[in-house]
Amino acid sequence: MAQATSLPLSPARPAVVMLYSHDTFGLGHLRRSRLLATSITETFAQSSALILTGSPVAGRFTFPPNVDHLRLPGVTKLKDGSYVSAASGTDIESTTSLRAGLILSAVEQYKPDLLIVDKEPTGFRGELLPTLDLLLKEGRTKLVLGLRDVLDAPDVLAREWARKGAVEATETYYDDIWIYGLKAIYDPTQGLPLSAAARARMHWTGYLRRSACGPAKATDEPYILVTPGGGGDGETLVDLVLQAYEQDPDLGPKAKLVYGPFLSGDRRRALEERVARLKGRVSSVGFESEMETLLSGAQGVICMGGYNTFCEVLSFDKPAVILPRRVPRLEQYIRAARAEELGLCRMLDETRDGLTAKAMIEAIRNLPHQARPSRVFADGLLGGLETVNARVRALLQDQSICAAE
Repeated sequence: MAQATSLPLSPARPAVVMLYSHDTFGLGHLRRSRLLATSITETFAQSSALILTGSPVAGRFTFPPNVDHLRLPGVTKLKDGSYVSAASGTDIESTTSLRAGLILSAVEQYKPDLLIVDKEPTGFRGELLPTLDLLLKEGRTKLVLGLRDVLDAPDVLAREWARKGAVEATETYYDDIWIYGLKAIYDPTQGLPLSAAARARMHWTGYLRRSACGPAKATDEPYILVTPGGGGDGETLVDLVLQAYEQDPDLGPKAKLVYGPFLSGDRRRALEERVARLKGRVSSVGFESEMETLLSGAQGVICMGGYNTFCEVLSFDKPAVILPRRVPRLEQYIRAARAEELGLCRMLDETRDGLTAKAMIEAIRNLPHQARPSRVFADGLLGGLETVNARVRALLQDQSICAAE
């Protein structure tokens, strides 16, 4: 990430920021929270940030100075959308209670000036409510709800938020609501019965720009990047790409495949055997902590439709083909369909194109010649981090923590 200009703080004390990222599945919430924490601490001198995360791979990421993380006990999301504890012999209720206690204790000791909650207004299974009640009563911490550009189909989301009490929590606790996208592209809150007062607290930040950690590594030949994100549900994407290279011996460019940390075990070994038989036309790694650098050197991207990957595609202006998942949420499909409609990418649609080797071969062959997203870039499309930092300053000025620029 590019070094931001550091702004002075009040001589009284630096700002203390906490970010909650429940991370029951995949890498998206943790990566977004890490990016926000990095930007805030680089922008506001001497400030610090602590990320509360349930991600089982949080320790595999590097964190910049003044940013740390606290690992919450893990939970696993099943295919039907339900959850179980990651620790055998522990039921989900006990795990949730333990997580809630750890969050409350961390907040009591860390005493944040700002708490940024990612996506879930009440936290996983309501685990954040005791902490929100405490902070509301004390009145010293500014509370922010951060929402990605797409959450789910409006009717599905409305039922989910009603069941979780999320609308009431949003109305009651949060000083600001940040939406990491543009309303002109999609409104994730459509269909939610939020009051006019709550909607007045909404701020559309734009997408969160990514920067490479270093220059792209020099390679002898051009390549496309294939990434299913965290990989937990990315086997279909990887299989289709391998089928394409297996069935068309002249297919190019070469592909660099990053499985993601959650595509592992026997499934991974079977795919690796197929990669080996392609004799260098496809290379693979399991996990890459600096995906931005790898992506910046690619001719194009074959990916799923997660928020972070989409931001990377926009940030590095790469032609992309997105194969979105449709379960357990329509989030990725909605994002990919809207992006295709606007000309930002191409979508490989299961019902329209078919999930076949032939369709993937065509997509890969056309990828280097596909239009880049910059053709339809709009003002403010990638202004998310700048808007976030402006909102941090506005929220904390009232507490005389951030000095004027």
